[in-house]
Amino acid sequence: MKLDDLKPAVPKQPRKRLGRGIGSGHGVTAGRGTKGQKSRGSVRPGFEGGQTPLHRRLPHARGFNNRWKKVYAVVNLDDLERFEAGTVVDPEMLQKTGLVKNLEDGLKVLGDGNITKALTVRAHKFSRSALEKIAAVGGSAEVIE
Repeated sequence: MKLDDLKPAVPKQPRKRLGRGIGSGHGVTAGRGTKGQKSRGSVRPGFEGGQTPLHRRLPHARGFNNRWKKVYAVVNLDDLERFEAGTVVDPEMLQKTGLVKNLEDGLKVLGDGNITKALTVRAHKFSRSALEKIAAVGGSAEVIE
């Protein structure tokens, strides 16, 4: 094998030389077809021949997204029933057990369901019903700052 035997892995194709006369095979209309706006000059992107373009036919984005809104991971009292009495339940423990995947801005305990065991629950927020139900069973709720 010699250096002059080497060829590229993918055969290189010469670029089309448009508008270089009849003999080139791409002369006269240069591959643009005949007549009309697209054959003569450039049509700006999104132009649909005078029809209202798609980007103007679709509705604008509505509403408002508050960039400072706090998003809490939520746990219900039903979910805490799996822990044994006297356990300290905190966000890290809930992540380890798989009840909470992403803590985001904190943990909020909601009062859906019932709890029968006295637990010490540590969270960033509690609903009023959750606080009442935890206290009614003899457990305690601690707010994390």
